Amino acid sequence: MYRSLDPEKTIQTLKTLNNRIEERFPGASLGRVCREVFVIAAETRIQAEWAAKQLTWIRIAVMVIIGVAFAAGAWAFRYIRIQGQPELEELDAGFNVIVLLGAAVFFLTSLESRIKRHRILRALHELRSISHVIDMHQLTKDPGLILTSVGQRTPSSPRHSLTPFLLNRYLDYCSELLSLIGKLGALYAQSTSDTVILQSVNDIEQLTNGLSRKIWQKIMMLDNDLTPGEAERASTSAEQLQLPGSNTDAAKS
Repeated sequence: MYRSLDPEKTIQTLKTLNNRIEERFPGASLGRVCREVFVIAAETRIQAEWAAKQLTWIRIAVMVIIGVAFAAGAWAFRYIRIQGQPELEELDAGFNVIVLLGAAVFFLTSLESRIKRHRILRALHELRSISHVIDMHQLTKDPGLILTSVGQRTPSSPRHSLTPFLLNRYLDYCSELLSLIGKLGALYAQSTSDTVILQSVNDIEQLTNGLSRKIWQKIMMLDNDLTPGEAERASTSAEQLQLPGSNTDAAKS
């Protein structure tokens, strides 16, 4: 039970994370992203189960086509023998037919894996795209802005009204989301041995790990650079920036 990832457990973890985000940041766009990842997780479970199964109809069709091709080849070889000693041109044509037949057999026998590969790679592309969407949500969440006074900001500076604690939780939720996306990719890796798919899964894991490292650098800045007095002043400054009834807007920032 502990030798493979359980899709149901992954989906349940995503559901719990979505509840945590909604409770901490009600109405925030990060919650909507998490719900989208939740939908992708349900689709991933179905896709991974499909990839692990044999496509019987394709295998039957391939066997029938190969059988017909070999029967036709055997008939042609017998016809040549009946006609007598083959000419050089006939031998050359027969060799070309054998080569083409071998290529056709290889194409047909790899048809199932190529169909699965195309479908899974498209799903992995969605995971890669939504990873960058999550990274965009934390891009402007800079811990250094907490210590920046209002007078030092320009009109184009990102509005930052989160307290150090809330910013820490926001960044941590982003990191958890990225980690779960990597686990969704791993569900495909355990359902197939296709080297192209495995490489794509590794690429997604490297991407999510790299983005998580950037986030954890910000979290470490919050933990290490802010003394208790600075954290208290930053929290007070952030609360002063919030307008009445702007909790939802702050969560969205």
